[in-house]
Amino acid sequence: MAGPTCSGKSALAINLARRFGGRIINADSMQVYRELRILTARPSPEDEAQAPHALYGVRPAADAGSVAWWRAAALEEMARTAASGCVPILCGGTGLYLSALVEGLAEIPDPGPEARAESRALLASIRAGRLHARLEAVDPATASRLDPRDSQRIARAWEVWRGTGKPLSAWLASPPAPAPWRFGTILLDPPRLGSRQAIADRFAGMLRDGAVDEVRSVLELDLDPSLPAMRAQGVPELAAYLKDEIPIKQAAANAIAATARYAKRQTTWFRHHRLAEPGALRIIRERYTALAGQPPEEVVHFVNTLLDRPEHAS
Repeated sequence: MAGPTCSGKSALAINLARRFGGRIINADSMQVYRELRILTARPSPEDEAQAPHALYGVRPAADAGSVAWWRAAALEEMARTAASGCVPILCGGTGLYLSALVEGLAEIPDPGPEARAESRALLASIRAGRLHARLEAVDPATASRLDPRDSQRIARAWEVWRGTGKPLSAWLASPPAPAPWRFGTILLDPPRLGSRQAIADRFAGMLRDGAVDEVRSVLELDLDPSLPAMRAQGVPELAAYLKDEIPIKQAAANAIAATARYAKRQTTWFRHHRLAEPGALRIIRERYTALAGQPPEEVVHFVNTLLDRPEHAS
């Protein structure tokens, strides 16, 4: 179950889990952090009571997750789910996680704590752009495909080179082993204008539900600002408000704009990556008007076909 943020993935996943006897496995890189339930739009306790969920809120914000960790954990949860007679339903908007799960992931040795510490220190002192320039000198292939503003991936490439003595591009040249599963992708692709309004409405709800207090609690942990959780949508903006740098209305406007840009990047990524066979079923949000009701028939037909079940199965 893939698509940009605020497209209705979680609601549709719950509907499908209830209809087909499924277990929902998180495929969102930010919803793994336990301190950020509100701002990452993690399923509520009421949602989790409707269907089994896994890999939500399982890591502390101080412990950076990784695609390798998530893939191993997801495969373990999928195997456990299937063994119990349930259908694994992966749900999330982190395309890198989903593609790594389906296509495989190169085996890269752990660079070690010293390389990680060096990478984070450089990121804090010289910023992503200058570290990207340094990466170009030692691993031009990796640097050429990274945005100079993408601090997390630049730092990761630097620590791999420093810790293993081999550039990340060399490690990635080895063909990975795909997952031993048959996948089908349901892609939610909402119209951009409607998506922007949905993001604004959801953020207003987050503020009512205590998002400011959530960020205040995270700031009290005094975490490294380069950690992924500290850059989750809404965290930097509300942190600026709590530090008296901007008013709350400006923080909200900034967070909504940043989330809309992120959703646009997600949409572009999903439209250009084919994740599974049989081909992805693309659902435009306008054709899915009953998020709280039953899934549309085309979705039911797609899942029945994927599971080799007759059309009347439920």
